[in-house]
Amino acid sequence: MATKKHDDHENYPTVVVTKTVTVHTKPLLHHPQQILHLSNLDRQCPMLMYVVFFYKPCFAYQNLALGSIFNSLKSGLEETLSIWYPAAGRLSLNQADGKLNLWCNNGGAVLAEAVTTAKIIQLGDLSQYKEFFERLAYKPVFHGNFSQMPLIVAQVTRFGCGGYSISIGASHSLFDGPATYDFLRAWASNSAILKEKRSTLQIYKPVHERGPLLVGTQHGQQQLTKLPESGSSAPTRGAAAIDHLHQLIKQALAGPDMKFGGSNFSNTGNSNLVLKTFHLSGAMIESLKIKVFGGESRGSFSCSSFEFIAAHLWKARTKALGVRKGAMVCLQFAVDVRNKMVPPLPKGFSGNAFVLASIALTAEQLEGSSHEATIEKIKQAKNSITNDYVIAYNKALDGGAAQGSLPPINELTLVSDWTRMPFHTIDFLHGEAAYVSPLLSPIPQVAYFMQNPNDLRGIDVRIGLPPQFLNAFSHYFLTNLQ
Repeated sequence: MATKKHDDHENYPTVVVTKTVTVHTKPLLHHPQQILHLSNLDRQCPMLMYVVFFYKPCFAYQNLALGSIFNSLKSGLEETLSIWYPAAGRLSLNQADGKLNLWCNNGGAVLAEAVTTAKIIQLGDLSQYKEFFERLAYKPVFHGNFSQMPLIVAQVTRFGCGGYSISIGASHSLFDGPATYDFLRAWASNSAILKEKRSTLQIYKPVHERGPLLVGTQHGQQQLTKLPESGSSAPTRGAAAIDHLHQLIKQALAGPDMKFGGSNFSNTGNSNLVLKTFHLSGAMIESLKIKVFGGESRGSFSCSSFEFIAAHLWKARTKALGVRKGAMVCLQFAVDVRNKMVPPLPKGFSGNAFVLASIALTAEQLEGSSHEATIEKIKQAKNSITNDYVIAYNKALDGGAAQGSLPPINELTLVSDWTRMPFHTIDFLHGEAAYVSPLLSPIPQVAYFMQNPNDLRGIDVRIGLPPQFLNAFSHYFLTNLQ
């Protein structure tokens, strides 16, 4: 799975891996081998998800040897894995039901050391994805056997200018975004490169058991058979995100020649998507709000930047892709359910704890809808994520309703909010990273909302788009923003 080649890959010097080691938990803190049962939320996408941290040249570490940094990272990872011990394990296929679980066998994480003569300044705008970034990540050979794939891989690369990149790949079956953020913060703290170890770092002790999110286990079943929150005995409603997805697939298959929204469902793939980042400064977002809602006339209406940009992006993407007016279009976005469950999940829960909220309209309704009306629907969808919704969503996934292999659908807009996970503040080296870029993911059409390191009120929107629609999307998305 690769993006369309839109940077000259061969213009960059090679990246040479000089060392690769397997890192295990500390011997004195070794945990007995055990099977950790995964939830259906964990099983949706077991592949590795990568981010790469860029640290520009700095006087503080200009004379520090790469080997010294590598050894500090190794020691810190060893200590972190001793607490986050499932990360040193492997996925295991249950032959009885065909489902993946996590075998805590201390198989270890993989840490690689590499060098390149390239200079970070040659990479230009670090927020704009380049194929060269993939060379900065350790990619284990995968032949389809998850039991042989490490769940954590990392690579530290020294650039010719004295700067560094640190890439991390983590199985999405192991962590979701918030758990990954906590794991990386703990690792950076334990590595103690150019700083003292910070035992006072405010990170909750991780809770690895999936508990009430498990379907079919005694503890999980007690949670999953609770009556609806209203107290009535009425059956739990289905999860809108799953229902809408099924409707979109039926719509796709019902079209002439299986075509819909200007694309062929059967042949649509991820190979031709271009990854593009759009910088929305805090001033630009506020300016657009004023233009859309009016200055003082906004009255009591208020919305978050996420709600506003999600509505704006949905309208712009749908219009740019030329979806036919009568087609159903859908916006889906991830919602953290840690505090939506009854009772809430424990602090430090380390598994996947997100479901998708969903809104469906026709393309014509969406185009004719005001920003304010669309935002209200987004708020309603967020508020619909209750304990009952999570139960219904989890049960639907138990029936095989997974999205990991879903090809891009023009009528489906997917958004993931990373703005509350400021990865760039994680100081593996000295100070904050210049930028932290997601690498190509199994679902590259997802729009990631990320915090801009240079503008805390701004949002960087990273999205995968077919190249023929990139200019149209840029036009509609940036209208009134500049």
